[in-house]
Amino acid sequence: MDIGINEQDRQEIAHGLSRLLADTYTLYLKTHNFHWNVTGPMFNTLHLMFETQYNELALAVDAVAERIRALGHHAPGSYADYAKLTAIQEAAGAPPKAEEMIRQLVDGHETVCRTARSIFTVVERASDEPSADLLTQRLQVHEKTAWMLRSLLEK
Repeated sequence: MDIGINEQDRQEIAHGLSRLLADTYTLYLKTHNFHWNVTGPMFNTLHLMFETQYNELALAVDAVAERIRALGHHAPGSYADYAKLTAIQEAAGAPPKAEEMIRQLVDGHETVCRTARSIFTVVERASDEPSADLLTQRLQVHEKTAWMLRSLLEK
C-alpha cells in the first residue's frame, strides 16, 4: 500500500482512530439508552434531542471505521474491543435521572473531543489531510453538542 503515508504512521493513526471509534460507539450506546429511558418534566425535549444525537453518532462510527479501513487497518467492531479502547464509562444498571443523563453525555462528548485532539500530532506529521478533516468535523459536532447539553444544566 502506497498512499503517501508510511506504515508506522498509518498504524499509529489507525490506533488513534480506533480509540475515537470506541468512544463514539460507547457514546452512541449511552445516548440511545438514555433516549429510551429518560423520564421527568423534560421527557419530550430530551427524548427527541437524544434521538437526533444517537442518529448522528451512528453515522459517525461508520465514517471513522471507513477511514481506518482506508488506512489499511481493520476497524474494531466488538463490545470487547470497545471496552478496551474507550475512555467513556458505560451507563450500566438503572438509568440515572434526566439531569445526570445530561451530565454524563456532556462528559462523553468532551471525552471524544480530547481523544480526537490527541490524534492530531501524528495526523499532521504524516500529512494525513483526510483524517485531519474527519477529526475537525467530529470536533465541531462534539463541541457544539456538549455546549447545548451544558446549557440545559444552567439554572
